[in-house]
Amino acid sequence: MSLTLDFERSYSFVFHPPRSVAMGVFLRVLLVLSLFGVGTSSGDGALVLGYYQEKCPLLEEIVRHTVGRAVYRDPRMAASLLRLHFHDCFVMGCDASVLLDSFDGMVSEKQALPNLNSLRGFEVIDEIKYNLEEACPYTVSCADIIAIVARDAVELRGGPRWEVRLGRRDSLKASFDGANKLIPAPNSSLDTLIENFSQHGLDEGDLVALSGSHTMGKARCLSFRQGIYEESPERRYDHFQRYTTFYDILRSICPETGSDNRLAPLDHVTPFEFDNHYFLNILQGRGLLPSDNALVDEEDQEGVILRHVWAYASDREAFFRAFANSVVKMGNINVLTESEGEIRRTCRFINT
Repeated sequence: MSLTLDFERSYSFVFHPPRSVAMGVFLRVLLVLSLFGVGTSSGDGALVLGYYQEKCPLLEEIVRHTVGRAVYRDPRMAASLLRLHFHDCFVMGCDASVLLDSFDGMVSEKQALPNLNSLRGFEVIDEIKYNLEEACPYTVSCADIIAIVARDAVELRGGPRWEVRLGRRDSLKASFDGANKLIPAPNSSLDTLIENFSQHGLDEGDLVALSGSHTMGKARCLSFRQGIYEESPERRYDHFQRYTTFYDILRSICPETGSDNRLAPLDHVTPFEFDNHYFLNILQGRGLLPSDNALVDEEDQEGVILRHVWAYASDREAFFRAFANSVVKMGNINVLTESEGEIRRTCRFINT
């Protein structure tokens, strides 16, 4: 018997038995609902656990199976799918605006500089959405799909698992300008990163934990060229002299001009595993992006950033806990719920 039916029968029973009996039944039902996460509030907006438990019970299985196949075929895809979640949430909130194609005068966020020829994994989302529309039509939002996909992609590469609260709805528009302005650049200074994350309600701890997503995946030459050719004399002496081989390899991949789309691993030790090697790398001066190295090269006034970096470099489980907490926090940025937005039938276009 479904919990929904139990609740409906218990609720109708309230009007007939003595008040004490009715209240006891009602409280027991609430306890069951809370234990199973059905319709329980997250305390963060209107997102809840078990949101689709009755409406689309195959949701988690469909997502997990599709992500698993995609990551098996292309291990780098795990990082790409996680990145989709980040790039979505930092522009207008976690609303699947990043998935929209250009249409009827609206320019897609995919065309913005941080995403063009860089953001990938859209076909994985398309496959999941198609299968979900077959199983439970017009039910699961693309925004919720992105959030679940990011969790499964991380876990499938050895990272932590976290509970994904659901109930997001999809935006009716994209923001090309927002994508160009709000997604941190790979050459951002520490102050710029702190300010950018703060605009989204994320603190220094969240900045460091979420930067740890660079423990897997690859970056384009265009993103790290400045870090290997245009560094300050002080850093060039301190780091380039100590790590000559590392930077020679990067220069062989990424010449001073051209080859913008050639790739190098963000974590040269375990590029396809979600672990804490990223923090060890940047402490050793071997971060790929200037924004990665900024976490240790540029001192924050309170020393909070560096303390977090050292903590996560020395304790993988501490990093995993912090990352899970921060990605859940990020997943609540400006979500659309209830009557806001829509549930798209396909993730690339609004319903017409």
